[in-house]
Amino acid sequence: MNTRRHRVAVVGAGIGGLSVAAALRRQGIDCEIFEQAAQIGEIGAGIQVAPNAAMLLHRLGMAERLEQVAVRPDATEMRRWDDNRLIASITLGNVCSRRYGAPYYTVHRADLHQALLELVPTASVNLGRRCTGVTEIDDDVELRFEMGGPWRGDVVIGADGIRSAVRAALVSDEPVFSGQIMYRGIIPVKRVRHLADPPKVRLWLGPQQHCVCYPIAGGRLLSFGATAYSGDTNQENWTAAGRIEDLAAAYHGWHDEVQRLIAALDEVRRWALHDRDPITGWRSERVTLVGDAAHPMLPFMAQGANQAIEDAFALAKCLGAVARTDIPAGLTRYQEVRAPRTAEVQCISRENGRLFHLSDDRAQQERDRTMSINQQLRNQEWLFGYDAELAVAI
Repeated sequence: MNTRRHRVAVVGAGIGGLSVAAALRRQGIDCEIFEQAAQIGEIGAGIQVAPNAAMLLHRLGMAERLEQVAVRPDATEMRRWDDNRLIASITLGNVCSRRYGAPYYTVHRADLHQALLELVPTASVNLGRRCTGVTEIDDDVELRFEMGGPWRGDVVIGADGIRSAVRAALVSDEPVFSGQIMYRGIIPVKRVRHLADPPKVRLWLGPQQHCVCYPIAGGRLLSFGATAYSGDTNQENWTAAGRIEDLAAAYHGWHDEVQRLIAALDEVRRWALHDRDPITGWRSERVTLVGDAAHPMLPFMAQGANQAIEDAFALAKCLGAVARTDIPAGLTRYQEVRAPRTAEVQCISRENGRLFHLSDDRAQQERDRTMSINQQLRNQEWLFGYDAELAVAI
């Protein structure tokens, strides 16, 4: 383990930022975390933690905690929107765990966030510190904030999401609106028990939209998400309260299973779905990015958080292997390994958005036939079997 004490700042205390902090500590490197929110927490519903991220979280000692709060689904099923016919199924459960060395989990975002937070010293988390600028000065880098004095050190890691202030210091671009919004909510399992037992990730694909559900919180709750088309190209509200009646109207005519899910909701939140075009350069001499700050992606591969966790471990491994004078080389190694992989996942996520939402019946039939052949666990080796730490090792 590297015992050299780099002076590191992480901007953002979401899942990506906390994963970076925990992975750095595992490499013997402490850091300061700066979060713009006045209170720590994580909104949202469920996320899917695939083996490529689960294996890394296990290295932090989180296996027992995940077994307590998460669910191991038996399979991912894709079904048609109108008649509920099965299109394709990917076996998960114990078969997946044996094949890829770690389980596939479904978990509430808040549970994963809290588990990561517990791995980070409380004193290292600075709340109410909105980053306003980043400047490199000789061999140092300085962070400035809306409130409070500046921080100066060796490395700044931007984990501050798709609207990243750190990214703005490196790249001049803007988020891209997908034309889709996402409704998300939580349902007590007792209301729709047949859709939680046996536990599966269930997706219904239909014209211009799709919906998904899966159990979380140890099987007590069901996470629900549903997209809808929006003609508004100037979506400003990234997360806001949604109206169940609008959601129900968007899914009028869909199969009864989908109708039951919507009827079981008490409330929903509404996200405008954005990403950014992939980039090959997200670092300077002393500044780099992780997660949505580096490669925000649409949720149509369920890989956003997984790729952020991969970033965290790869970056920590690179920094742990170098002295202070070689930090730029460590950041270069991190970027050259991570950028091609994350760009591929970004592009596939966009393409899945197109495939999931085909309107033409003939095109749907061809997609369904292809999915029935290709959606197999053995075909996920490139994704689920990837070891982010091993990938950056020289």
